[in-house]
Amino acid sequence: MAAAPRNGNLRVPTPERTTIGWDIGGAHVKACLMQRGEVADVAQWGCPLWQGLDHLARALQAAGTRWPVLASAQHAVTMTGEMVDLFPDREAGVRGIAAALAAALPTRRGALHFFAGDAGWCTAADVARHWEHIASANWLATARHAALVFPQGVLVDIGSTTTDLIAFGNQRVLTTSRSDAERLVSGELAYHGVVRTPVCALAQRIEWRGQARHVMNEFFATTADVYRLCGELDPAHDLHPSADNAAKSLPATRQRLARMVGLDERDASAEEWLELARAWRAAQVEAISAQLRRVLAAHALSRDAVVVSAGCGAFLVPGLAAVAAAGEGAQAVPRRFAAYGSDVANVARHAPAGTAGWAQVCAPSVAVAALFEREHD
Repeated sequence: MAAAPRNGNLRVPTPERTTIGWDIGGAHVKACLMQRGEVADVAQWGCPLWQGLDHLARALQAAGTRWPVLASAQHAVTMTGEMVDLFPDREAGVRGIAAALAAALPTRRGALHFFAGDAGWCTAADVARHWEHIASANWLATARHAALVFPQGVLVDIGSTTTDLIAFGNQRVLTTSRSDAERLVSGELAYHGVVRTPVCALAQRIEWRGQARHVMNEFFATTADVYRLCGELDPAHDLHPSADNAAKSLPATRQRLARMVGLDERDASAEEWLELARAWRAAQVEAISAQLRRVLAAHALSRDAVVVSAGCGAFLVPGLAAVAAAGEGAQAVPRRFAAYGSDVANVARHAPAGTAGWAQVCAPSVAVAALFEREHD
């Protein structure tokens, strides 16, 4: 049951304002076109940033083609791409991405703004001074936006690569953690996603065909294979090459999963391979739900809190909440659910079909646009 959103705290910006929110990741560029305080369009482009900044330039060019208003808009930016091994360290990554944006975006002077979390917003000229606040702060933007709509809750944003589990209440984010390193300690960041995560990272042993067996610790398959075979992964979110660079057909998907247990696709039936995929799915749900229990216990959220789902893996959220509720500390697991794309993002009625779904997937880009307009109205 979706919880009713509370929008009274959000201010509508001046009618002429157009803002483009950007989330520059290591694997994708996500962007939101916000006009007159409403989400007019949302888009995502594959961007394997570890292979070079030219991929970012191509994504920005595609955005300019999609949105001719880009040159006259304000731009609000968050990022996680500074982590890729293209850069020698995170500081160089933040500075490099900021410089690439400043060079490639056809913006007017003073129109490019970077989300720096607790330090506020800064221009490209101030990025070097605030890089630690800018680095990997996209989760903070999304959770702050959700906190303006619901009195109390937890954001569960499951993406292609990672999951953010962020408690909020009283219009603020409750965690004191800010860096990825701190959130890995607290459990608020889990390196679990539904596309790019190596399957061998989910479990060392898997139950299948009535036996528990060790798995091969090789990059033979990814979670995209699991959710593709389960029929849950939207092809629009399946943007990256498979582990073996082979086809994404069901037989090729089964073959990759078969390698994980030392077999070939021909050694079992299609139904048996589906059961193996479901076993991997259960292992990932259990791992994320354990982190959810930990976050909920740390912040003592009540049963009236709302679980706000986001990301291309949002389809897992009801199930992992149910698993969390069945474990230790079950009394603290909220029973109310909301979707960021439909219950937090303010999607325009005239927006293209499917915009709320893309706002769900690209939540940080929507959040930085909304926060920027709210704070600069």
